Amino acid sequence: MDLSRAVAARPRSRAVAGGRRVGRAAAGATCSRRRIGARRRTVILPSVVDSAWLREHLDEPDLVVGDVRGPNAHSRGHIPGSRPLVLGSPMPASDEESLREFAREIQLRLRRHGITGEERLVLYDRGDGVGAMPAAQLAELAGHRHVAILVGGIAAWTGGLEEGPVELEPVRETLLEPQLDAMPTRGEIAERLQDPDLTILDVRRPEEFSGKHGSPCDPRQGHIPGARHLEVSQLFAGPGQPQPPERIRELVGLPEGAEIVAYCHSGSRSALATLALRTAGYRARNYAGSWHEWSRHDELPMQR
Repeated sequence: MDLSRAVAARPRSRAVAGGRRVGRAAAGATCSRRRIGARRRTVILPSVVDSAWLREHLDEPDLVVGDVRGPNAHSRGHIPGSRPLVLGSPMPASDEESLREFAREIQLRLRRHGITGEERLVLYDRGDGVGAMPAAQLAELAGHRHVAILVGGIAAWTGGLEEGPVELEPVRETLLEPQLDAMPTRGEIAERLQDPDLTILDVRRPEEFSGKHGSPCDPRQGHIPGARHLEVSQLFAGPGQPQPPERIRELVGLPEGAEIVAYCHSGSRSALATLALRTAGYRARNYAGSWHEWSRHDELPMQR
């Protein structure tokens, strides 16, 4: 896959946090007081990477690889040097205060996993993208600006695997500051319905988009006004494998770099769509609340 169009210049500095193999001399559960922010330089970090890219850069000291499948799956076999990283699920927060509080919780979870915000962070899941994209969104919400996703997850990894647990070294300090615009809210979307610079993309099935056959748990059926429709399955050539970037841009009908907010019913399908859109060079975000949230607020407009 050609991912050259999905890159962006981002700052980096030497890693300050880590996970280590159990059995080595370790500080246990005590928090590290390592100095952060001492050195910074600019590099190119893709927003998505493939197995070849990761193999080439795996041993670089400022690269941290996070396995979002959970500690049990991680222990059974993981990409060498990676650490288990469980951040939870995106919260469809609708106001700035609750979103900021949630971002602080994610910061704490990142610190417990030895993440400060200085490192380049590559996340992977089992291969379908369902876990990695939401985790990346949470890390971005917490303020991490150097996050990438391994396309195809561990299923696409062509190197060897390690087994056994990894002992994490929590950190006291962090450079992270909440980045609230990383997670679209219904308030932002409502305010920007007429914004020509924002494209809202509904990735549900056609009958859901039209309102003919939506989920029975939603009080209203239809779609967000002005939203374009493109079913998520069209963006993928196979499980966890997005279509080539050129094909995705052809399907979406927007130039590279366009700002897109994707949504579905509950945020899962749109998380996959966001991953695919990013491989094509779009500034894509996932509306985690999606239609499940939007349909419950009568003050918000809808179309059928």
